[in-house]
Amino acid sequence: MVFSLGNSFRTVPLNQLIDSDILLQPLQPLPEAGISAVVHHLFTESTHPPVYFALAHLWMKLFPSETGLVSISAARSLSTLFGIVSIPAVFGLSYLAFGSLLVSQLAAAMMAVSPFGVFLAQEARHYTLAVLLVIASLCCLVTAVKNIHLQKTLPISVALIWVAVNCLGIATHYFFVLTLGAQGSVLLGQAWRQTSQDIKALLQPHWQRIYTVVVGTSIGCLVWLPALQAIHGSAPTKWIYDGNPRIDWLAPIGRFLLWAISSWLMLPSAVTTIPLAVVIISGIVTLLFLFWTLPSLSSGLKYQQQHPDTRLATQILVEYLLGAIALFFVFTYGLGMDLTLAPRFQFVYFPALIVLLGAALAGCWQAIPIAREEGNSGDRNSDLKPTAKPYKQSGFKPKISLRVRKYRSILQLHPPLSPSPPLHLQPKKIIVIFILLMGLAGGLTINFNLGYLQNHRPDLLAPIIQKASIAPTVIATTHDHHGQTGRMMGLAWEFKRLSASNEEVKERKIAPQFFLAHRDPETRNHNHALKVLQAQLNKLPRPLDLWLVDFRTKVDLKSQQCVADSKYRSSVGGYKYKLYRCS
Repeated sequence: MVFSLGNSFRTVPLNQLIDSDILLQPLQPLPEAGISAVVHHLFTESTHPPVYFALAHLWMKLFPSETGLVSISAARSLSTLFGIVSIPAVFGLSYLAFGSLLVSQLAAAMMAVSPFGVFLAQEARHYTLAVLLVIASLCCLVTAVKNIHLQKTLPISVALIWVAVNCLGIATHYFFVLTLGAQGSVLLGQAWRQTSQDIKALLQPHWQRIYTVVVGTSIGCLVWLPALQAIHGSAPTKWIYDGNPRIDWLAPIGRFLLWAISSWLMLPSAVTTIPLAVVIISGIVTLLFLFWTLPSLSSGLKYQQQHPDTRLATQILVEYLLGAIALFFVFTYGLGMDLTLAPRFQFVYFPALIVLLGAALAGCWQAIPIAREEGNSGDRNSDLKPTAKPYKQSGFKPKISLRVRKYRSILQLHPPLSPSPPLHLQPKKIIVIFILLMGLAGGLTINFNLGYLQNHRPDLLAPIIQKASIAPTVIATTHDHHGQTGRMMGLAWEFKRLSASNEEVKERKIAPQFFLAHRDPETRNHNHALKVLQAQLNKLPRPLDLWLVDFRTKVDLKSQQCVADSKYRSSVGGYKYKLYRCS
């Protein structure tokens, strides 16, 4: 939100005690700040490209501020709006790919209730816009591959839109390059299949238009190369390199599976807010539900792969999904950039996964026993004509009018009542309904902050601090970049909200002070900041409560007569905290 306002985190003083008002100053809208300020602060302080933040800047100007601060609802509403638009967008992608209303409706329904989609939509960040651009780019990819199979040249309008969408995608999130890489793997697969049949296939006109798109997209990506080089190894991105996935190689796989499952399934699992027994029960129910539904989803997807009208669309999206996942693990294990550390990065393959899930659900919904059509033992009338040969064997192909075909298909989907064995269609429909209901439950789980996707919940830590501290309070944290500033801003915002809604807190007039202990960029340690903190603590009246929140270095507090309170040494909502009572 700070960058969207055109403000800077660097106005917050470091290595000194500050109150909440000073800490929250970057969240105050400034009338003179424009898009140029947004771009400037992004390039000098952050690692994000500017498109979403420029749009958010214009959007938030439409809403009045709350008590002089930015409107949280306004900041989140733009991301929510993009999330809502992604529902009909997925419907359009599904219909373009499969030409089926059923697939499109089920995919849109899954997008509407997807826990991961709800998680992205409620964050005041740029990921829902990135999802929309991934969907748009996939629409162009599907159109292009279908034209390649028909040996038709891609319309110039589609080619230009594809290039524009790809360039906007990079300007929205740099990891959109993974989308382009996954699309490249799909096109390479198509090229390999065609050249295996005709070595000159890639010289055909319909491929030349694809080359134009590749060149245009490459130019749009190269524009951002200096920015990518500048952020490589910067403080805000170092956390991606934390750990050693080559040694602890199972952890990224486990995280990836959790994020992928959250696309359509999420039960209460926030260990910091709900009892452990509930989390364990949720885990058991999730595993049982997966064992029950995955075979049906697999057979539903196979149904789409075997159907001549949907085989190509299924192939495109499956290859895209596998290509994106492969790139994630190449970056994680090959380059040491663990892209599984944050669930939000999974936006790259999320739309394709949702569309394939819709296709699999549609396959379950409309599954018909093939035995009925082939006249084998599964045909209820096969015993009446034991000597009759199937059409394929006899060579006889009767002409059937369109009206008869229509009625025959209706009878296959809705056969008349008879004592013959059931079609086993109803149980699969029940599975589809249960999956949709579980998706809805997952979306509600995220909405009520009961899932495992949410991180950094200041609304959980602030009440603990207010309840435990009667004396004047200091909250200290180590500081490397604006990420730590933002987390302290979240706490300060919660304290203001609690004091405004709680008369008892107002009467106590407890306004915590904050200390951001900045790491010296030259010495790469916090020694100077710790000396300043100790000196400032000596000047404060006693009794005093000192909270160390996400404090990632050792500090000697005995000289300040500060003793740790063992009751308040834990973690909650993504924050680690320790309380020291100073006398």
